[in-house]
Amino acid sequence: MQIFMIVDDSPVIRKVGRRLIEDMGFVVVEAADAIEALTICRSNMPDAVLVDWDLAGYPGLDLIRDIVLLPGSEGLKIIYCTSELMVPEMTKAKRSGATGFIMKPFNRQVLADKFRQFGLIEDEKHAA
Repeated sequence: MQIFMIVDDSPVIRKVGRRLIEDMGFVVVEAADAIEALTICRSNMPDAVLVDWDLAGYPGLDLIRDIVLLPGSEGLKIIYCTSELMVPEMTKAKRSGATGFIMKPFNRQVLADKFRQFGLIEDEKHAA
């Protein structure tokens, strides 16, 4: 089973994301901040990570840069999550190692479409 980590300082986003992503067959771990996320990645690198752009005290962009430097991050899918369309920030995230982007609020269909786009899932059953 693939491990998916949600990094967001909002418990609501983590809870909703967990429910939707577990329904797609992933084991989901949560991190409330960048330090917790890095600790998890150092001990057991997930297969994919959803990183909020605005983490308190540690921008999501910096977290992406730090994660991709860790051993075992090769092939890791990193999804940069934002509530605003910020093309310059999204471009920086992509250059730093993000696989792609997702906008908040997201739903099951949006997640499934992005997951297929990034090669995390293959079939249509996850979009139901």
